[in-house]
Order: sequence, then C-alpha cells, then structure tokens
Amino acid sequence: MSARGNSISSRDIAHFLHPYTNLKNHEKDGPLVITRGEGVYVLDEAGKKYLEGMASLWCASLGFSERRLADAAYQQMLKLPTYNNFGGKTTDVGVDLAEKLLAMAPVPMSKVFFVNSGSEANDTVVKMVWYYNNALGRPNKKKIISRLRGYHGVTVASASLTGLPNNHRDFDLPIAGILHTDCPHHYRYAKPGESEEDFATRLADSLEQMIQREGPDTVAAFIAEPVMGAGGVIVPPRTYFEKIQKVLNKHDVLFIADEVICGFGRTGNMFATQTFDLKPDMISIAKALSAAYLPIAGVMINEKVYQALMENSAKIGTFGHGYTYSGHPVSCAVALETLKIYEERDIVGHVKRVGPRMQQGLRRFMDHALVGEVRGIGLVGAIELVRDKATKESFDPKQGVGAYLSRRAQEHGLIVRAMGDNIAFTPPLIITEAQVDEMIDKFGRALDDTSRWVNDQGLASVAD
Repeated sequence: MSARGNSISSRDIAHFLHPYTNLKNHEKDGPLVITRGEGVYVLDEAGKKYLEGMASLWCASLGFSERRLADAAYQQMLKLPTYNNFGGKTTDVGVDLAEKLLAMAPVPMSKVFFVNSGSEANDTVVKMVWYYNNALGRPNKKKIISRLRGYHGVTVASASLTGLPNNHRDFDLPIAGILHTDCPHHYRYAKPGESEEDFATRLADSLEQMIQREGPDTVAAFIAEPVMGAGGVIVPPRTYFEKIQKVLNKHDVLFIADEVICGFGRTGNMFATQTFDLKPDMISIAKALSAAYLPIAGVMINEKVYQALMENSAKIGTFGHGYTYSGHPVSCAVALETLKIYEERDIVGHVKRVGPRMQQGLRRFMDHALVGEVRGIGLVGAIELVRDKATKESFDPKQGVGAYLSRRAQEHGLIVRAMGDNIAFTPPLIITEAQVDEMIDKFGRALDDTSRWVNDQGLASVAD
C-alpha cells in the first residue's frame, strides 16, 4: 500500500518505469492510478474526482469521454485495423486526413508526413532539414537553432532541440549541430526598463550574431514553439516573431513552427501560427490532432521543401525514412473525427469565449505574495512562483515549492503541472466557464496552503 493508498502500487513500482519521475521517491510514494474519465474530469481507483487542468499532457482537447472518437476507432478497426504507407501504398482514411490538414493549414503547405508523437515529428524535421540541404548541394548547411527553455521532444534529436537541462543531463545530449539561442521570456530576461519591443529587437540581433558567428552557409533551420510549453508557458513578447523571421529570411534559414502543444485551437485560433502571424516552412503537429485518443502526429511541409525532397529521392532512389505505424488507419480515423468535431462545435469560437475567463481568473492571483508573473493566451496559462516579488528571486529548486503546490492542488481535486516553480494550466478545450471558476477556486486553495507551508518552513516571508 502506497502513501496515496493505491492497492496496486507494489505491482506498479515493480514493473512500470515512469517518465519524468523521481524513481527513488516513487518507490516510497507510489502512483496516482487513474481509472476513468468524465468530460473534463478523471477519477482515480478510489473514486476521487479531479478536474484535469492539464488535459492529461496538454492534449486531451475534447476531454475524457467523447463517444464519437471511440466509435470512429471501433468502426475503422472493423474495416481496416492496420496498414502501412511504405513503397507508395496508403489508406483511404490516411489520404482523407492529409487532405483535410492541408486544407486547414494556416499557411500554404504541400504534403503531410505522419508519425506517432511530437517527438517523432521533430526528429523527422531534423532529418528532413538535413536531407533538404543535401538535395540542394549544401552539405555544410546543417545546423539547427532552437531556444533555451524550448521543448521539442525526447528522442535523441528532438531532445537535443529541447533547451531544458534535465533533458540533456546524463543523456549525453545535445548532439552536434544543435544550437540554442535566447529564451524570449521578458519577465525573466529583459533588462531593467526594457520594453517588450526592445527586448524582441535585442533577441533578434542576438540570433543574427549567432548565425553570422557560425556562418550563414552552415545554419539550416530555426525551430520554435509559438507559445513555449514545458519551458514555462512563455508567450512571445510583442514584435518578436516579426523580427526573428526577418533574420531567418535574410540568411535563407528554414523556419519550423512546433505546433505540437499550440495547434488545433489552444490559443484561440486553429493554429498559433495564425495567432502570431508566422510564415513557417514546416509545421509539427500532434497531441490535439486526435484529442490524444490515439497516438498520431505529423509534419506539414511547404512546396519548396517537398520539391527538394522529391528530386533527391529520384536521384538516390528513395526517401528512406518512415515508421511502421505512420498514418495508422485507426489513428487517422480518430483524427478525422476529431477535426470534424472541432468544426461542428466551433471549438475555436468556444476557446475565444472561455479563454478570457481563464486568463482573468489566473490574473486574480497577481497580488499574491508568492506570485511573480501570470501569463498565457487562450486556454493555456502559467503562474510563476517567486520567493520575493520585488526582486523576482526564485525559490531554491531543492525546496520543491512548485511540486508542493501541485500536490496540494491534487488534494483539492485539481490536476495541474509544476515545471519547477511554474504552474501550468491547459484544460480540455471543452471546459465551461463554471468549470474554469472551479479550477481557479481549487488552485487558490492550494496556493494558500502553499503560502502557509512556505511560512512554516521559513522559506520566505509571505502573507497567508
């Protein structure tokens, strides 16, 4: 029996290696075992109900009990349960999904390459960038620039793109040829008195200097999340992407938009590429593509990239990349039904109506002594905890203040995610205003619990 009272925890500890978990602590604490879902809620094996403020992992956009998606999977299982896309073969449902995605793409795109996860999508992006430049006779133009605190996955290549220390530490990452430029977090990294626009100018200049220093003939691509997710839900400062894209265009550097978290309504548009007026050459998609009901992801590429890939495959005989489950017909069927639901129920319009309620609710905590910054857009947001509001001093990570707050939220029936001392909120897109209020109320109680604990532990001088 674990500290959480889960009867199957001993079996779990023996056989289940949990991602993003302190494995030693887990042997003592045991797992939280979730057994079923109802709308925006999930229930554990004891029957306790939690409002899922993270939509599982940024992804369960339609909640946890959408019958139409289960039916779509079942019907496709009966019709054609599996097939591959190698050697020019395909499935009707895969063709339909590709056509649908290209029709709704935020900028003109030519082809879709299906994979199984966001990590695989961004791993594929790296290989495509390299293949593309070899096709153009530019064997030295291979470096890819990501950003500090960016998150792009956990495969060897995509984890190298990720700019978070714990994804590199003791994994011998990043690999060669991956660079990291500045994180666009105005609250943390702007100089005193520096406006968002001036901060954006400085970061664009810094990127320009990096490209010049490395040599423009060696820099192939730049990848960015429109809103940074696991790095702390960082919304770009005003004019940032406008200025960054000018630098990329100047040096013929491909721009990849990582829409894995932001895509399919999260920011109040179908794609965050629209929200921030981006003009990417490639777009990574995943998560809400199928509302996370089945694994599926993809890379959309424009005609310029496709033509180079096509010509090179003709020269060497093949485009030698792919996965057994790329474009799996059951996953494609669920994704197609998901996209239909988004349109029929005007999910984007719903986010535009409900998103401000969540953003305003989170901003209610700006005056709290533990809160340094509240940020977000649409139905994605974060609250950053600080030891001292005036100086923006953070807590010592070893004190685990964010993790404590996350545990207290769970006790109050709310699941959020602590990324260090940044607390993230990305509820299912179907959340109602009343459920937003419930989420905010439960978080407030957890925040007050944490404030008292911080005082009791002598970690900071804060008011209850």
